[in-house]
Amino acid sequence: MRFIDPHIHMNARTTDDYQAMADAGVVAVIEPAFWVGQPRTSPDTYRDYLATLVGWERFRASQFGIRHYCAIGLNAKEANDPALAEGVLAILPLFLDKAGVVAVGEVGFDEQTEAEEAALRAQLELAKTFDLPVMVHTPHRDKLRGTLRTMDICEEHGLDPSWVVIDHNNETTVQAVLDRGYWAAFTLYPQTKMGSERMVEIARRYGAERIFIDSSADWGVSDPLAVPKTARLMLERGIPAEQVEAICYGNALAAYGRSGRIAEADWAERRVDQTLFYAGNSVLRGQTPRVDEA
Repeated sequence: MRFIDPHIHMNARTTDDYQAMADAGVVAVIEPAFWVGQPRTSPDTYRDYLATLVGWERFRASQFGIRHYCAIGLNAKEANDPALAEGVLAILPLFLDKAGVVAVGEVGFDEQTEAEEAALRAQLELAKTFDLPVMVHTPHRDKLRGTLRTMDICEEHGLDPSWVVIDHNNETTVQAVLDRGYWAAFTLYPQTKMGSERMVEIARRYGAERIFIDSSADWGVSDPLAVPKTARLMLERGIPAEQVEAICYGNALAAYGRSGRIAEADWAERRVDQTLFYAGNSVLRGQTPRVDEA
């Protein structure tokens, strides 16, 4: 079985993680823009970070047979720094046309402030301008209220719900998200978002329509193999294989495929050539390169 992890922060992961994911059947990842664990000091540092997502990280994934895509946006937490937010919003259009950018995101609410709402609204308009799907971060606290408010705002801006992925769902939000026609993504963080056992029951109750999973693995305690591990558990617990494939592969491809920048043909040939360099740099650090036969 092939897998897509449609929300993972590989910039914070190691090359060993890429290799383990490739070995487990992950063929593609989508990396949304995120905060780095401490406040950024200027929009210029954000610019360099975004350049990494569309450049070096895309190359680094290819060195292990994985296709890397990304979502570009100002995250909700950093929207609360007015000077930073204004500068970042100004540079986002420079990146939204880049190859491999399949969505605006992750955007939405953290503390559900007026500043976060203003940044969300601005980025929904960018998504419309660049004809891209939207990846929504729902808040950890007061999640249902934040999720409902986000969907209301999307509709105020005239977005088709089928172009919006509402992420970090749990049992309190999933019904409302599906009822209104949005994609419902679930992040497999056992303590703060969703665990694999709970996800099996979600799949059993709701099926696979407009539902998919991701790891959101980052610099915190997280698991970049959460998607294939949960797929295996679903199969063991009797979830039909076609539903597992949709939840762990097909639905994410359909949702972000609306961008026109991600397709199965992209990874039809997973040929690795570790003799290649990016900006004069290699992932190998002097080790013997792997070169697959054409």
